Amino acid sequence: MNLSILETGSYWIKNAHVPVALLPLGNWQETREGLVLVDIYIHEGLIQQVQPALSLGEGLEVNENINLNTNLNIHQEANYDLRQGMILPGFVDIHTHLDKGHIWERAVNIDGAFATAVETIQKDEVNWQPEELYRRMEFGLQCSYAHGTQALRTHLDALGSLGKQGFQVFSELKKQWLDRLTLQAVALVSLDYYLTPAGVELADLVSATGEILGGVAYPNPNLETEIDRVFTLAKERDLDLDFHVDETNDPESRCLYSIALAAIRHDFKGRITCGHCCSLAVQSPAVVAETLQVVKDAGIGIVSLPMCNMFLQDREPSRTPRWRGVTAIQELQGAGIEVAIASDNCRDPFYGFGDHDMLEVLNQGVRIAHLDNNYTKAPGMVTNTAATIIGFPDMAKIIPGAKADLVLFRGRRYSELLARSQHDRIVLRNGKPIDTSLPDYAILDDLVLK
Repeated sequence: MNLSILETGSYWIKNAHVPVALLPLGNWQETREGLVLVDIYIHEGLIQQVQPALSLGEGLEVNENINLNTNLNIHQEANYDLRQGMILPGFVDIHTHLDKGHIWERAVNIDGAFATAVETIQKDEVNWQPEELYRRMEFGLQCSYAHGTQALRTHLDALGSLGKQGFQVFSELKKQWLDRLTLQAVALVSLDYYLTPAGVELADLVSATGEILGGVAYPNPNLETEIDRVFTLAKERDLDLDFHVDETNDPESRCLYSIALAAIRHDFKGRITCGHCCSLAVQSPAVVAETLQVVKDAGIGIVSLPMCNMFLQDREPSRTPRWRGVTAIQELQGAGIEVAIASDNCRDPFYGFGDHDMLEVLNQGVRIAHLDNNYTKAPGMVTNTAATIIGFPDMAKIIPGAKADLVLFRGRRYSELLARSQHDRIVLRNGKPIDTSLPDYAILDDLVLK
């Protein structure tokens, strides 16, 4: 295929399979997997038109029943035949930890346990100086960008002096990457921190930077007080909220339920995202149903982290895990709750693998959570549904007027897309292909090989 066509200002991508859920509403002829074969017209960096594929062989036949824009003549434009390969919008990765990333070689989690990960990170934080932090975080952004991500949210450890430093580094990266990635940051501390003067200062810092207030909710006798305090701080500063909740296989952990009740109690109008929610998968059907109802009533978006939680959850020495670690994804979706999946940690004590590749997240999420029987919602979990959860409802759709930020794959159906690595994908930004070379691990050797 001739990539030079994609360097031109105007062209058609023809014979492309696109998930119907990412297309404009219409009377599409979709496959069993919810794919539609389309032709897409791109002009000056925007998607100008999406229509049922008109392609036959190497030429194009115009269906007279299709009402084409009179300014577009598909016979006179360059054509890039994707040969039924799939297209997804640029990915949206709404739960990452860039500040922890890529330290595995100097901060190995020997037993893979959650408690060990926490302890190892706390010991490693002495190394988190501004330049060191900047380089590792940018390495993660380079990986994300090369793989096709267009928007990303990261949590930043913010206890004590880490908060000011982390947000300063993030703000600089956000400025440097402004034309390539939409970035958001969330303050990450345990919720009891917000009961202290330092917690109020952190809320002011988050407000000054225009980012998101957040933290980790742990079951404890003071939990309701802690949650109420966070909601109050967020309402006073008009901030959205993002929580880590119930990252455990303890069925008694119901922080998600408590947060949903608080959102209703406070009549909170901002966006709320809750990540992990692992204990939901090991609770009784009655408890799950009760939680789902209040989560829906509160309008909370859920993000599951399938790779990291499969790595961490249900670990015991010399014992094979008995469950997959993820939350009740299908039940949440069945209740009408928006659910995304995301990268979470990469090559750090919480997850020793990962490459900020949202196709891998989709691939593993489908397998781990058995999403293969109904692909209708799966692609949205890493594209438009994820974007909606974090406040960009018009992002990551393949519709007229949208930016031509797309990822083109050779895989023609899910069985092909999710079987091979798709390392040869083409990433378009503003309609033009970018360099998809990944950064060399060796550029971090002086930081991590200690």
